[in-house]
Amino acid sequence: MAEFVQVFTATETQEQAVRLAESVVQARLAAGAQVVGPVTSVFWHLGEFGTGEEWQLLLKTTAERYPALEAHLVEHHPWDKPEVTAVPIAAGSAAYLRWVEQSVEPTEPS
Repeated sequence: MAEFVQVFTATETQEQAVRLAESVVQARLAAGAQVVGPVTSVFWHLGEFGTGEEWQLLLKTTAERYPALEAHLVEHHPWDKPEVTAVPIAAGSAAYLRWVEQSVEPTEPS
């Protein structure tokens, strides 16, 4: 069975998060996505302390598809240096993980 990861990023608006979610799922880079928010973010940016409102994007994919997913997110994200992180999925139901694996299989060109 493949190894699986959950990938995280965030955007300034819900619309940006939904657009990113749609683009990665349509490209078969992630099996599914949840947009969560708004959430309060507390951070250092450009040497200054700040807080703001963000929308989290949670994506499920295989470890094999992660590099392509990361590249897509970095290319299409509205921020110059977006958070793109992944954590391994240690366990999950067999049927769900099969669905993730099948959903991110690249399709053959028509």
